[in-house]
Amino acid sequence: HYEVAVALVQEGQRAAANGDQPTRDDKYREALKELLEAERLAPDDSELQLLLGQVFFLGFRRHDDAVVHLERAIALKAARAPADAAPRRRRERVPVDSPPTRSGRVGPANQPVPADTTPPQAPPRADGLVRVSKLLAEQGLCSRREADEYIERGWVFANGERVTQLGTRVAPDTVLRLDRHARAARVRLATVLLNKPVGHVSGQPEDDHPPAIVLVRPENLWEQSPAAPGSDEPRFDPVHLRGLAPAGRLDIDSTGLLVLTQDGTVARQLIGADSEVDKEYLVRVEGEMAEGGLALLNHGLELDGVPLRPAQVEWLNDDQLRFVLREGRKRQIRRMCEMVGLRVTGLKRVRIGGVMLGDLPIGRWRYLGPDEAF
Repeated sequence: HYEVAVALVQEGQRAAANGDQPTRDDKYREALKELLEAERLAPDDSELQLLLGQVFFLGFRRHDDAVVHLERAIALKAARAPADAAPRRRRERVPVDSPPTRSGRVGPANQPVPADTTPPQAPPRADGLVRVSKLLAEQGLCSRREADEYIERGWVFANGERVTQLGTRVAPDTVLRLDRHARAARVRLATVLLNKPVGHVSGQPEDDHPPAIVLVRPENLWEQSPAAPGSDEPRFDPVHLRGLAPAGRLDIDSTGLLVLTQDGTVARQLIGADSEVDKEYLVRVEGEMAEGGLALLNHGLELDGVPLRPAQVEWLNDDQLRFVLREGRKRQIRRMCEMVGLRVTGLKRVRIGGVMLGDLPIGRWRYLGPDEAF
């Protein structure tokens, strides 16, 4: 996963140099997925944490996330390299600007690739212990990034004992609890639902098209919005823009429900590698569907050589289809339709998990209600 991520970052940099911003963004997103999967397998790898920090900063301008991973990399290196210890053989870092070799392996430019450059995998722990931050995330109490912050502040308890050391490991059945300060901090985290109009991009600006987050301002707050986090009324608070990031994407020429959140657990639920949250779309099309096309849309197509997961697709009327997907590949619905002879003329996302777009006007936003869940 580490080497694949490095290769993807290289491709993203080349795309950026050629002015191809959409490809650059896609490559960084794919690289981030690979790195997060690598982190799941080897959470204490300092080089991996360093690259995660770089990707968060360079690829997404998510400075807070970048700092968390960079600080974690420094802490891991410091913890594993005491002054009186013998020098430890380090894994050779793969330069980010190194091109793939003819064999497809990634290595330093103009240098032979070593016989084996596969990153070492973290062996299973014989004692069965897991990191407190990982267990907190798995239990849905907070994200791993937030967990590290809470641990450093002494806001986490394991079986009643305060945890203050990053990297602390406990048994999987340990009872974890957040201090009231951590719970209060989480209550104030905002998740925003936006009805994105055509012409706005989900993430970073592209070709003079503004990012959707610019629409999250006081005058666009829907009058029927639930109350803001930590408040009893739907009142805009500038603090809710700090670290607010899209949890998923919606193409520039598509409309509908887009989620932006400060909450790492929400982001993981929606775009994590193990996400099972489905998304519903209304799709207007034109053209003549190929014979057997509807069955293929439901299952049997592949994009870029990778089979698509089963979907739920049905006709609503003569020119409109309903799609329910559990994945989000680049321009997936449009490309699927092209494969069966249809052209998409309009695409609108109307549901993510248990949260509906409803009557939210286009270009307006609201807060996620306390009784809503994806």
